[in-house]
Amino acid sequence: MGNAMTHNKDLSGNKDLSGTARDHLWMHFTRMSSYEKAPVPTIARGEGTHIYDTDGKRYLDGLAGLFVVQAGHGRAELAEAAHKQAQELAFFPIWSYAHPKAVELAERLAHHAPGDLNKVFFTTGGGEAVETAWKLAKQFHKLTGNPGKYKVVSRNVAYHGTPHGALSITGLPGLKAPFEPLVPGAHKVPNTNIYRAPAHGDDPVAFGRWAADQIEQQILFEGPETVAAVFLEPVQNAGGCFPPPPGYFQRVREICDQYDVLLVSDEVICAFGRLGTLFGCDKFGYVPDIITCAKGMTSGYSPIGAAIVSDRLAEPFWKGDDTFLHGYTFGGHPVSAAVALANLDIFEREGLNQHVLDNESAFLETLRRLLDLPIVGDVRGNGFFYGIELVKDKATKETFTEEESERILYGFLSKALFEAGLYCRADDRGDPVIQLAPPLIADQSVFDEAEGILRGVLTEAWTKL
Repeated sequence: MGNAMTHNKDLSGNKDLSGTARDHLWMHFTRMSSYEKAPVPTIARGEGTHIYDTDGKRYLDGLAGLFVVQAGHGRAELAEAAHKQAQELAFFPIWSYAHPKAVELAERLAHHAPGDLNKVFFTTGGGEAVETAWKLAKQFHKLTGNPGKYKVVSRNVAYHGTPHGALSITGLPGLKAPFEPLVPGAHKVPNTNIYRAPAHGDDPVAFGRWAADQIEQQILFEGPETVAAVFLEPVQNAGGCFPPPPGYFQRVREICDQYDVLLVSDEVICAFGRLGTLFGCDKFGYVPDIITCAKGMTSGYSPIGAAIVSDRLAEPFWKGDDTFLHGYTFGGHPVSAAVALANLDIFEREGLNQHVLDNESAFLETLRRLLDLPIVGDVRGNGFFYGIELVKDKATKETFTEEESERILYGFLSKALFEAGLYCRADDRGDPVIQLAPPLIADQSVFDEAEGILRGVLTEAWTKL
């Protein structure tokens, strides 16, 4: 039993939140020792595109929480939708039963999804949606006469989640090593980082063909009779926002069709307006077999995720005695489903997708001003989702050493950007990058504010290299 007496003061309401956080709150993906002698940054409220800490200091939310708060902070309409639903039906599972909001949301997602993606399997988050898609792909192939198809292909440096299956699909060795052995059968191919392309770097179409063909080569190497699915993000997050080259997804679709391999579009970040379309695959003109999604579905006001599945994949489960023996207690939660419906109402009423399409070029051009700094090598992305790659030498594209990443990215940049009033991500999963993905209501004033803060802090960072 913990030392309850030590914290009587905290429990009475006179709280030292930072100290209590250090004592009790295990923060995710966080080096906890870094707060041994430093306060834990504690965010108390949000309004529009900005957040405020417990001291009242204002910050630009340059990451929409975690690529989540599409409609912006402080939306009373979404809070009211949750309140109303919780009073009516706070919880009921969708294990052999339905409830109205899950039915309504499934219909609405199916309506917006491309092709014949009409079946919606709800989860509570993105990693669970990816886990669902891999399990479904394996069982589908078993039921349709291909029991040896269980392997998956995904891209180097790509992040697909933390459950054991999703982590196996993830292409970041450092995240996986502590938890090995993982699920067997997950294989990696090159990503679409044209800035560091091994070939065809000056020809996006040729590079896209080369990158897609690496998927075919991997399928052939493993044996098409063993490969169940390919998992790809429309714009790859980890590594710093890699957009697809022209023709890439069209070629991948051809390859998947040729070898009877399912194409899973992992849109946990890219769905719900992040790229200016409700689903990321729509932006690049391809129809997958499964879409995995979460984050922006409720703008973060309540947790929910989903695998949206084609009728073809669902057919074996809609006939006979076969069951998909998989589910989550809180999948399709009534409150979350109600919030998601209200969030989609905001998207339609306020034209959030069109706002992103109308402003994405201005956002990119504002960030591209930073290319005049010696530390900025590349600015890339799509929609309201951009990565800024940092380098030691622009001419050679020389990247940071491990020591420099630790000292510059983690020792200086992350803290300095936050202290200057910008919450964003400084990361070296792949090469050192800063990522920006503000709420979808952001406008030129937000772009300028972000660029101004980045310019000052990156100028100082260069002096420390």
